[in-house]
Amino acid sequence: MVNSEEFIGRLEKILAYYNHTASSFADKIGVQRSSISHLLTGRNKPSLEFVMKVITSFPEVNLYWLLNGKGTFPATKQPTSITKKVPEVSGEIKTDAKAIEKIIILYTDGSFDTYTNKP
Repeated sequence: MVNSEEFIGRLEKILAYYNHTASSFADKIGVQRSSISHLLTGRNKPSLEFVMKVITSFPEVNLYWLLNGKGTFPATKQPTSITKKVPEVSGEIKTDAKAIEKIIILYTDGSFDTYTNKP
């Protein structure tokens, strides 16, 4: 769960980094100005739609940093492509006596791939 006070602090860092007021930030990401005000005062919690608009509009904002403070801001440049193909999974994969059920790869454009362990 997102800690609202810490989220507000991170949102304020984003505003300062891009030199935006709450109003100009709202205009940039395409939300009502009042929604930013409500978030900054702690009246409302951020919606998934709001979070996605922020990370889509500002690529330097790391999703995990925005949500829970883990990672860095501005995000360090990530490689744009994977040079090694992910092998197909056959049989059971285990780590420390735990079987891996699913692997999800999240891409910076918001898309993802899912790989399911097939026994």
